[in-house]
Amino acid sequence: MKENKGSQKGAHPWLLLLGAVILGASYLIGIRYIIRNIHLSENEYGETSRHYVAVIAKSTTSAFWKSVFAGANAAGTEYNLILTIEGPENEEDYQTQNEMIRTAVREGAEVIVFSAVDYHANAEAINEAAEKGVKIVVIDSDVDSDRVSCRISTDNYQAGRMAGRAILADSQEELRVGIVNFDKNSANGQQREEGLREELSGDDRVQIVDAVNVLSTTEDSKAGTINMLREHPEINVIATFNEWTSLGVSYAIRELNLAEETAVVAFDSNVVCVGMLETGEVDALIVQNPYAMGYLGVECAYNLINNLPVENTQVDTATTVITRENMFEEEGQKVLFSFD
Repeated sequence: MKENKGSQKGAHPWLLLLGAVILGASYLIGIRYIIRNIHLSENEYGETSRHYVAVIAKSTTSAFWKSVFAGANAAGTEYNLILTIEGPENEEDYQTQNEMIRTAVREGAEVIVFSAVDYHANAEAINEAAEKGVKIVVIDSDVDSDRVSCRISTDNYQAGRMAGRAILADSQEELRVGIVNFDKNSANGQQREEGLREELSGDDRVQIVDAVNVLSTTEDSKAGTINMLREHPEINVIATFNEWTSLGVSYAIRELNLAEETAVVAFDSNVVCVGMLETGEVDALIVQNPYAMGYLGVECAYNLINNLPVENTQVDTATTVITRENMFEEEGQKVLFSFD
């Protein structure tokens, strides 16, 4: 009996050790479970779970597009998105845009926020992306696709009519108009010209003397303007429709010393164009809201990813006419310099 009691007493340390091992193992399993849950939480709410949105613009260097990108980045930060922003070096290079679309799809973009260089030539790549489940949001310049979830831009036709009204505000008895437009395959430029022509058609003072399409660069639009004015010296009004052509036309007017003789109605805002508005090479600027395009485009992408309702599939961002008469007013300053 004493041996049995001794045996029982001798077994107690082993039982205690076994219990300690089991307790320790349970503790480690519990810690691993907690750590696993922490990692799952990070996957659910942290870096690895952020959704990827690709912004593909017409170009990246103009003040207009930098303002678009500022708005896009603000929304990307607010909604905790992984955002890439890119575009070709010039606003004619639709081939590079198409490659950017395909690369974004391969890299897992859930939404592409897109501004088309070419209404028709970008359509196939956009449709391919949509067929692979990528949502499409268009900003600024449209594409020929019925797979677009939302379009966010200036009402380009009405903006063209606004330019027409700015021309008709001129008190001259005869308005001999020259039009300098960019790529004829870019939808927004063509819509603006259509609106301009419609607005001017009802006034007997107006004759559209010539219309040219140029590359969307300062140099080409300047050369095209100079050639047009030399061929048609009777032109006393020029309308033009984006930032690069506005700069080119303005430089041509300055070089030819025609600020007094020729009125210019241009689009978009940058430091140079605002300076030329003040000195007389430009008479009116039709100023869009590119920041809103970028912000709303990325916000819409977030809503699409999260299956939230997109209330408007066509969103018109604000457009304002700025002249020397209102450029120094508070509202004019806000429009011209809101995001500098």
